[in-house]
Amino acid sequence: MKVEVVETTLVPPSEATPRHALWLSNLDLAVPKTHTPLVYYYPRPDAAAGAGAGEEREGEGSFFDPARLREALARALVAFYPLAGRLAVGQGGRIEIDCTGEGALFAVARADFTGDEMFRDFEPSPEARRLLVPFAASGDPPCVLAMVQVTFLKCGGVAVGTGMHHVTMDGAGAIQFIRMWTALARGESPSWSPFHDRTLLRARSPPHVPFEHPVYSPAYLNGSPRPFVTRVYTVPPKLLADIRSRCAPGASTYCAVTAHLWRAMCVARALPADGETRLRVPANIRQRLRPPLPATYFGNAIVRDLVTVKVGDVLSQPLGFVADRIKRAVSRVDDAFVRSVVDYLELESEKGNQAARGQFMTESDLWVVSWLGMPIHDADFGWGRPGFVAPAQMFGSGTAYVTQGYDKGDPINVLFALEPEYLQTFEKAFYGE
Repeated sequence: MKVEVVETTLVPPSEATPRHALWLSNLDLAVPKTHTPLVYYYPRPDAAAGAGAGEEREGEGSFFDPARLREALARALVAFYPLAGRLAVGQGGRIEIDCTGEGALFAVARADFTGDEMFRDFEPSPEARRLLVPFAASGDPPCVLAMVQVTFLKCGGVAVGTGMHHVTMDGAGAIQFIRMWTALARGESPSWSPFHDRTLLRARSPPHVPFEHPVYSPAYLNGSPRPFVTRVYTVPPKLLADIRSRCAPGASTYCAVTAHLWRAMCVARALPADGETRLRVPANIRQRLRPPLPATYFGNAIVRDLVTVKVGDVLSQPLGFVADRIKRAVSRVDDAFVRSVVDYLELESEKGNQAARGQFMTESDLWVVSWLGMPIHDADFGWGRPGFVAPAQMFGSGTAYVTQGYDKGDPINVLFALEPEYLQTFEKAFYGE
């Protein structure tokens, strides 16, 4: 498979924007300094399926007209002006965003493959990222913060790949930005604006840390890189109903499916029953703080917690026991816990330590991110919703995403990165064969 990039340009905001240094919170600085690669696939509408891959598709008013997308991007960057800046190092060596207004990277490409060839059995991989998402040589300062590639496929469909620097936003923030960009491309005028003041998450003085936060310790993500492949596993309604029936009433889909995934991973890796296994759990804190963060808070508002369980318990206790342990970890992330995390990170920073930003877990551990309930398929630029949305690449073995189907009633999917030698055993355990 090949892609030819036919245009690369910087798109600045369409109007003058504030020029200043934007302070980043400890939660922003606790994430990996990388660009998060996502891909949205838009099949060509049936009515226009007869059109070929020639000039017509890139002309004014055509399917995914690049000029229309560029103009909407420039307008979106007025509200989301930090994304038009660059990562910088401020006083004392603290990372910040220099709001320079230089612009986001916008690329247009042509592919020699069809949507079916890429997306029918899509698997996130370095190759998919290389083909569909712009590449940044480094995530360190100074670097571009927002990158987009519009790839016209041989079948007439389009893939939109985005690479957004993780320090600028979490998943909810990415949804906000796409929501603004797509609305403007449709000719709408959104009345809401993102909230950029991240000092709402400033550490207390003096810091106070009443909880333990081992998940943020630099010693936690101390595994070595291991070869892995990523597979997309559909959870059929019958399997989901069976998983939920073995958990307590009220257990969330995330807790139930993650418990089932955790057990299958322990089986696949043949972990010793007397050893410990750890699950890294992320929680969106926007509504957990008192007072809550503004609904349009733009930044990283995710706090991590760690669930540690004996392997033997994951394997032999009822599935509801495992799901309950996960639920308790998520539930304890309240205002006091979040403030404790922020203060812990402040103290570690003062010692010269960096939070665990790496992504290489030991073989006994698991990290599961939930996209359930996130409107990832609402990214309609005016030519219809995407038929498929996924990370273009995973970054380490033992990481997983639980994602919603296209429509509310569709099966959910689990994207899971695992060493290839464990795949067959994992799949048998996951599907109960």
